[in-house]
Amino acid sequence: MRILVYEFVSGGGLAGRDVPASLGREASAMLTALVADLAAIGSHEIVTTADARFPHAMPPGVEVVTLPPARKRREALLGRLMASADAVWLVAPETDRCLERLAAKAERQRTPLLGASADAIRRASDKAGLPRRLARLGVRHPTTRALRPGADWARAAREIGYPVVVKPGRGAGCDGVCLARSARELRRAVDIARRASGSGPVLLQQYVTGRAASVSLLADGRHAVALTVNAQSVRSSRPLSYHGGRTPFDHPLASQAIEAAIGTCEALPGLRGFVGVDLVLTATDAVVIEVNPRLTTAYLGVRSALEENVAALALAACAGVLPAPLSARRHVRFTASGRIVSSEPYASPQV
Repeated sequence: MRILVYEFVSGGGLAGRDVPASLGREASAMLTALVADLAAIGSHEIVTTADARFPHAMPPGVEVVTLPPARKRREALLGRLMASADAVWLVAPETDRCLERLAAKAERQRTPLLGASADAIRRASDKAGLPRRLARLGVRHPTTRALRPGADWARAAREIGYPVVVKPGRGAGCDGVCLARSARELRRAVDIARRASGSGPVLLQQYVTGRAASVSLLADGRHAVALTVNAQSVRSSRPLSYHGGRTPFDHPLASQAIEAAIGTCEALPGLRGFVGVDLVLTATDAVVIEVNPRLTTAYLGVRSALEENVAALALAACAGVLPAPLSARRHVRFTASGRIVSSEPYASPQV
């Protein structure tokens, strides 16, 4: 099978535009790891794209196509690459519907996706609509308000109660996400979120005290199985910033986090392959924050913690075959740029 791996940020989607160094490193790390794992399977032809500013060390035999800065030429070349592939694996932000649009582009060319459908991405990326879906499941989610320009932001924040989280209605990671502790901080946070959200809404969300975490899962379009629970390192700068994490995360509510994450995935039909669900683990509950219908930075830690080839497992999941629950063999700490800070043997805690 000829697989096209298209990572948007370092793979040419932003060719000719400024890319923050930290974002480029994070994106490059995910692309390099994913391609290495796919190549290690040994039975697929792998082609990927590149931005000339981000050289990637690829395994022998991987075809690398550099995308040009000119948008029309870039889009045309990407279209031809999609058409020539047997399947496409997309890694892109949800911001401004980027991932959704790319998935729809592949679907129009009838090229199978190794990931969520465009419709599933749209539903999962809709942070304003997620509370309703989770409420039907009985899964806890922060009080959330979607407000358009001209709305009374200060009143909404007072009703929710400070501090509040301000974020784009469609975004990726910590991009444009701020914590506002007062009306003065709220104004600046709204401006930051608006710039990141483009034409979409900005959300005010209840701040939940607890431990930032995520669950990495595999989904087959209807069902999901958890791979690991991961601790997240998030700094409350303005905007918030993600600095990696550790996996597996032995938290007393780890099993509850897995249950909530699986339920969330199964409430969004069409999710396939690797999926991440972000949560906050409080003293008593697992509170789902959002869904990432794509490869996340946690993949860098998960692939090091498990013996299995996670990319191969994701391919099987896209074909409808989910693995039995897996056990981590190593405890791993990793940075957002893909560096493994520590790795040591791990034994699951006795239940």
